Amino acid sequence: MKMKILIVSALILMMSLPVFAMSGREIMEKSDELPEADSAMSKMIMRIHKGGNMEEKSFMLMMKQFANDEDKAVIEFIKPTQIKLLTHAHKGSDDDQWLRLSSGKVKRIAASSKGKPFVNSHFYYEDLSSVDIDDYNYKLLGEEKAVGEDCYKVEGVKEKGERVYDKNIFYVRKSDFFVVRIDFYMDGEFHKYLESHDIKKIDGILTPHRATMFRADDSGKTELFLVGIKYNEQIPDIRFEKEALR
Repeated sequence: MKMKILIVSALILMMSLPVFAMSGREIMEKSDELPEADSAMSKMIMRIHKGGNMEEKSFMLMMKQFANDEDKAVIEFIKPTQIKLLTHAHKGSDDDQWLRLSSGKVKRIAASSKGKPFVNSHFYYEDLSSVDIDDYNYKLLGEEKAVGEDCYKVEGVKEKGERVYDKNIFYVRKSDFFVVRIDFYMDGEFHKYLESHDIKKIDGILTPHRATMFRADDSGKTELFLVGIKYNEQIPDIRFEKEALR
C-alpha cells in the first residue's frame, strides 16, 4: 500500500513539474517569442459604453518594426473625428507619443498624461504603448482560468521608465502562451482589465478579432472589433514620421 502511494505521489509530482518548472519571466519570454509581423494595416471599430450610452468610432491602425528593436504605430480616426496618434517605441526607454488634434495642431503626450483616457475611451495612452518585457519584474502566481481558457497567472511590475500602473497581472494561455487577459492595478486597487476574444491565426499570427477593456467596478467598457487586417504590407517609413501627422 505504501509503495502504491509513493508511485501515485511521484506521478502527480511529474505531472505538475512542467507547470512550476517555468518562472514568470520564462512564461512571458515564450509569449514574447510568438510569431509577429514586420508590419500590419488594420481597420477597427471602437464602441465606448458609459452611463447607458454608446459612442462608436472607427479608425485605421498601421504598425511597423524598425531597426534596433524599435517599432512605430499610427492610429488614424476615420469618423467622427480626424484625430491621429503616433507612438514611437524605444528599446530601453519610454515611448514617445504625439497627438494630432482635429484642429490640425500636433502635441506631444507628456509622461504625466500617459494615464489619461484616449478619445474618451477606457484605454489610456499607456495602453497604446508597446510592452518591453525587459522593463518588468515577473512572478508566477499560479494557474487560473481566463476567458474560458487554462492560463498561467503572472504578475508584472514595471521596474524601468515611467509607471502608470502599480502592477499588471497577465493571464497567459497554456496552450500557446498567448496573453488573453490583463488586469491593471492603480493606486493599490484593481482598476480595469482587458480581455481578448475570437483569436484566430492569420498568416500564422495569432490575432484577436475582439478585445474589451472593462472598468473593474463595471461602470463602463470599451470594445474594439477588428474589421480587416493585412500583415507584412509595404508601408513607407514616412507614414510613421511626426511630419506625416499634419
